[in-house]
Amino acid sequence: MSALRPAWSDADAAGRVRDLLASAYGPGGVDGVWAAPGRVNLIGEHTDYNGGLCLPVALPHRTAVALRRRTDRTVRLVSAQESGVREIGLDGVGPGTVDGWPAYVVGVAWALVAEGLVPPDRVTGFDVAVDSCVPYGAGLSSSAALECAVAIALDELWGLGLAADDTGRARLAAACVRAENEVAGAPTGGMDQAASLRAREGHALLLDCRDGATRHVPFDLGGAGLELLVVDTRAPHALVDGQYAARRDTCEAAAGRLGVDTLREVTDLPGALGQLDDPVSRRRVRHVVTEIARVEQFVRVLDDGPLTGSRLEEAGALMAESHRSLREDYEVSSPELDLAVATATSAGAHGARMTGGGFGGSAIALLPAGQAGRVAREVSAAFAAAGFAEPAFLLAPPSAPATHLA
Repeated sequence: MSALRPAWSDADAAGRVRDLLASAYGPGGVDGVWAAPGRVNLIGEHTDYNGGLCLPVALPHRTAVALRRRTDRTVRLVSAQESGVREIGLDGVGPGTVDGWPAYVVGVAWALVAEGLVPPDRVTGFDVAVDSCVPYGAGLSSSAALECAVAIALDELWGLGLAADDTGRARLAAACVRAENEVAGAPTGGMDQAASLRAREGHALLLDCRDGATRHVPFDLGGAGLELLVVDTRAPHALVDGQYAARRDTCEAAAGRLGVDTLREVTDLPGALGQLDDPVSRRRVRHVVTEIARVEQFVRVLDDGPLTGSRLEEAGALMAESHRSLREDYEVSSPELDLAVATATSAGAHGARMTGGGFGGSAIALLPAGQAGRVAREVSAAFAAAGFAEPAFLLAPPSAPATHLA
């Protein structure tokens, strides 16, 4: 069994990217080091681009970037997770112009300009070094962590001052979404970037994706004698292969057929389903509408007090129903995710479900404190028996948002 993957300390993260920048580009110092977390979503999947509600928490696992300002408009990029150094001119960046992971970096610079958040005379090139302990391709928003780390770095490097309050961070998050949608070409919603930039330690972030409003909901796992285990199934996971976009297209077409802007406006589910002839559209709509209701119920449970007794039972039941809906109605689960959820549940999890976009990626399990190691061993054994790749594991206490490290 893989050991629980640790999160880096601030000093370790900063040291890694400082050293990487110096080895890639030579001496000259850095203007700063910034970091942004990945996320797990407690409940509310595929609701963000439907104007709905979701409830993510920030991971302690983060992506760190070190930046050095340049006097020209060139960006040089190096990552500990990739080979070689890339060089891109900012003047040539736009939708469809950048391939691979650098799109998530220079796309943010482009979006800050496109959104009118930075005066053109402040825009300069930069050298950037990237390192991360957010598992790549695990459905834990490694791309958003990179975008948001770059966003707060450029916010400071270019003197924008947006990271100082939540209103400004919301604008940075919107720019990151635009970078991912238009430059990287991934049609995601806004949950990941909001969690990375706007979360709060010890809380879940209730995000209303219709208007961007947020509320910090207390989520004290330790106080309730709980821990949240993340199972990275290591099954292939990608959001740019067409499946994610197909789900989004189906929902938008169904909303148009129903005469609403987004599926959030559907208040009579049986009536709405009766207006849709296509069985696939009916399943997709049923998931979205019922998932939004599950988020509302989950938040009411948390607002009522610590997750103990009947409240814990209700939260676990909502997680189980969310996974069933994602598996059967939205069809975004996978054999690996289903096995992780079933095994964790059998091993004593109070609730378990896939998290993120699906088609591989990760699952979460709400466990009694101290049981993560045992449950991880049982999941590993089940994966080995099924012939799946060995999964990886980490703990997810609700953690802090993107910040300046050094």
